[in-house]
Amino acid sequence: MALRVPIPTTCLRTGYGSARTETRNPVMGVRNSTAIRAVLKQKPKPKPKQVEVNKPVWEEVERLERMFREEKYGSGDNPSPSTGFSGSPVRVAYQGVRGSYCQEAATKAFASSSNAIPCTRMEDAFEALEDKSAHRAIIAVENSIDGTIDRNLDLLLRHKDVSIIGELIIPVNHCLLAHPGASRAQIKRIVSHPQALDHCKTRLQLLDIEIVEVANAADAAQFLSENCVTDTAVIGSKIAAKEFGLQVLHENFQDPVPNCNRFLQLGFRPSMPVNTTFCSGEWKTTVAFTLNNGVSDLFRALSLFENRNVTVTKVEQRPNRSNPIRVMKNKTRDTGCFDYVFIVDLNGNVSDSGITSSLARLEEISGFLRVLGSYTCGSIC
Repeated sequence: MALRVPIPTTCLRTGYGSARTETRNPVMGVRNSTAIRAVLKQKPKPKPKQVEVNKPVWEEVERLERMFREEKYGSGDNPSPSTGFSGSPVRVAYQGVRGSYCQEAATKAFASSSNAIPCTRMEDAFEALEDKSAHRAIIAVENSIDGTIDRNLDLLLRHKDVSIIGELIIPVNHCLLAHPGASRAQIKRIVSHPQALDHCKTRLQLLDIEIVEVANAADAAQFLSENCVTDTAVIGSKIAAKEFGLQVLHENFQDPVPNCNRFLQLGFRPSMPVNTTFCSGEWKTTVAFTLNNGVSDLFRALSLFENRNVTVTKVEQRPNRSNPIRVMKNKTRDTGCFDYVFIVDLNGNVSDSGITSSLARLEEISGFLRVLGSYTCGSIC
């Protein structure tokens, strides 16, 4: 079955070298195509069952986390089922659908995809923790090329009872996937999410082939599999090939530059504390705060850490949604300016004397201060 996508007769510059054509609005072109409308159609979120979380299950969560640290996250290729001492499975919510990179991260972290809960909306992963339908959640927070996923920072700030308890850093492996019955010579187009296409633009420039953007590469991979599409390839994850029975025509199809995804493991407060006896590696603490005098006090705030030999590894800012406009009083007239929440990563545990002292002083000049989490740094696995 051929994948039909409406293409205008006028050729446009694609941005991928010699690729022949591109829809004037690729996403809308795909969205309006009858053949792959099912790829982009949102499926209704199943209502999670309310379950009672008992202590043995949480003990099993902690055991899995210790195993995850000791084994450097494991390969994730042959996950084994995980059940608690009570017989209840450990439930891990992840953002995205089956075949997504976030599912891959959840599999590496907990060595089991059978207990994973896909979340089509980003906020669903947070809500799964709050309504106890999941014990842990995995979210994507940053890509080494494209930067921070701001939406997830906003959700972390909004959900006050959710905290960061772990970090995973996974090299990107963009795979060129096709139907098992397809040959390389049959491939007439490549589809994927715009970000993945941009990561692979050097290789795509060498191909005289049609490039089409879609909203979700994992959904496109599933569509190819279920409809026996043999003239189209998808740039997607290796786990998508496994989930949907596709063949991998080419692994690591991305450009040869360091490309990693950073994921956060989240837990619900209050929960059993992570057992640090088996932790390896350095600690990281993430703090969010506003400043009484706005951005003008940022240097002063950061110097509190510098003066106590606390290394700052990252600084982000997000709009202060509770007070988006700050009124600055001047001698002549008052002026308004945007206000921000600053999110800072620090090397060290929140209980370290340097961080404890820095946060105590920071509280004196901040209107809002919250520790989002203190956790072991993730090594590249």
